[in-house]
Amino acid sequence: MDSKLQPFDVPTPHGLAEDVIVSPDTLRENRLPPRQSRTRKWPVLDAGGPPPIDLSRWRFEIAGLVSKPASWSWPEFQTLPRARVFGDMHCVTRWSRLGNLWQGVRTSELIDRVAVQPQARYVLVHAHDGGWTTNLPLDDFVAEDALLADTHDGEPIPLEHGGPLRLIVPRLYAWKSAKWVRGITLLSHDEAGYWERAGYHMRGDPWREERFRED
Repeated sequence: MDSKLQPFDVPTPHGLAEDVIVSPDTLRENRLPPRQSRTRKWPVLDAGGPPPIDLSRWRFEIAGLVSKPASWSWPEFQTLPRARVFGDMHCVTRWSRLGNLWQGVRTSELIDRVAVQPQARYVLVHAHDGGWTTNLPLDDFVAEDALLADTHDGEPIPLEHGGPLRLIVPRLYAWKSAKWVRGITLLSHDEAGYWERAGYHMRGDPWREERFRED
């Protein structure tokens, strides 16, 4: 049996440990945004297959509008304070996987270490698969339930799902939760990423159906 196949009952935050951060959307009476359907599986979606990643050479870097640029190797990243987040995942292709338990390092934990400059308003996320990027408002990137995750439902995130590290931003469409992340750049302006340049929405709120750009 697929270990990632959920039971028929939708997982809820009730009974979770007190230290688990509960994404607000999991407390909604109806947790499915407009025109979304629940899946019990964890579908694999990517443009060309996982990139090769060598953990011995892996680094996560923060650059741009910060006074203290920072970089972590994989062993260094593992020593950072950890957190768990319970959140839903909504793909722009209209499936939703409800009730995921992620573990990793909160995005706000990293941002607090780099002395963000006052003019920084946006984040451009960089991934290992070529020049792939995605953009987010800084406020969304540092939301309480946003996480750089290396485990999902108690197991290391496999390569096909974005391991060893992927961004998790539960309140936006899942393409913003970038796979195979390797760093971010803080910017004063909003710079379109890979899918945004192809016509996807610059923010991607599933409850507003922000799937595509209107400009």
